[in-house]
Amino acid sequence: MNSLWKIKIVDKALEDYQKLATSFRKQVLAGILKVSKAPLPSPNGYGKPLGNKGGKNLTGFFKIKYRGIGIRVVYSLVLDKKIMNIVVISKRDDDYCYKLALALYEKYGEAIFTDIFNDFKIIRN
Repeated sequence: MNSLWKIKIVDKALEDYQKLATSFRKQVLAGILKVSKAPLPSPNGYGKPLGNKGGKNLTGFFKIKYRGIGIRVVYSLVLDKKIMNIVVISKRDDDYCYKLALALYEKYGEAIFTDIFNDFKIIRN
């Protein structure tokens, strides 16, 4: 597996992460850390590409699903800098989750695939 990618996060996603119950935060963080070792799609990675979802073009975004707790994380990648941008952490309602991702894409444009977000520093779960 590749070395750990640097993890960055959109402010709204960090707020949503901090609102999760402690046990959920631990699970979400563990999943993000696992995927950050190899965030690209199979055969060598964990990434699940989004593409077109419900008429929304989310090509370039990937997801992490947490079935047991009903949470979904959406991220983009900065390939040349090995950065994983966490853009959405939300309930696993596809329409809501993907609307958030699309709104962020419309807000930031192609910059959502660059190094513009804050480091994801979680000291306490």
